[in-house]
Amino acid sequence: MVREAVLLATLFLVYSAGRQIAAKHTGSAFGHADQVLSLQRWLHLPNEAAIQQHALQAPQLVEGANLYYASVHAPLTAVVLLWLSIWRPTAYPRVRWTMVSLTGLALIGHIAYPLAPPRMMPGFVDTGLLFGQSVYGPDHSDGVANQFAAMPSLHVGWAALIALAMILITRTKWRWLWLLHPIITFGVVVVTANHYWLDGLVALALLAVSLPLLLRPGLRADRPATVNSVSPLASVK
Repeated sequence: MVREAVLLATLFLVYSAGRQIAAKHTGSAFGHADQVLSLQRWLHLPNEAAIQQHALQAPQLVEGANLYYASVHAPLTAVVLLWLSIWRPTAYPRVRWTMVSLTGLALIGHIAYPLAPPRMMPGFVDTGLLFGQSVYGPDHSDGVANQFAAMPSLHVGWAALIALAMILITRTKWRWLWLLHPIITFGVVVVTANHYWLDGLVALALLAVSLPLLLRPGLRADRPATVNSVSPLASVK
């Protein structure tokens, strides 16, 4: 467990350093945002600004979205990884290295294509600032986070990975409820104007590229047998 914690901490530090490098090359971030919005219009994707304006008619809904964005992403991911490391030790490395691959590919995107999020663009509302729940602050250069690392969305990518892993690895009939996590997360990042549709779609594409690391033989090897399964001794009577 100590070795795993050191590895994950090292990966986090490398990723954070990379994001800081990306933050120094943000001169084209707003130009890229215009490109993304134009491409989305060409693809006839739903208008995020219009969706957000409708959502703002229900302030409690938006406040809940802000809270989900700020409080669920990292803690839930950490809890699931910890649970897997203890109760599904065979599957855990596969999930871990898939996450490492997804995060590494995302970091390349953050460095190569700095992107201003919707909340910084005309026509959008920074709902975090509006309701006093911002995790970034009013100044784009505040804090340790690179606010121009919008493409791709790791909120969406990690949520989809966690949901897929738990559906594949666990046996309970309730496991399909994990699909709610990436669905809600995708809606939340759009309503709060933290990401564009394409940010999430690209993250899902990068996850698809990383899936061979997850879908290897033995993923379900340490799943416990169902309660109703027949024992080997009983089957020979």
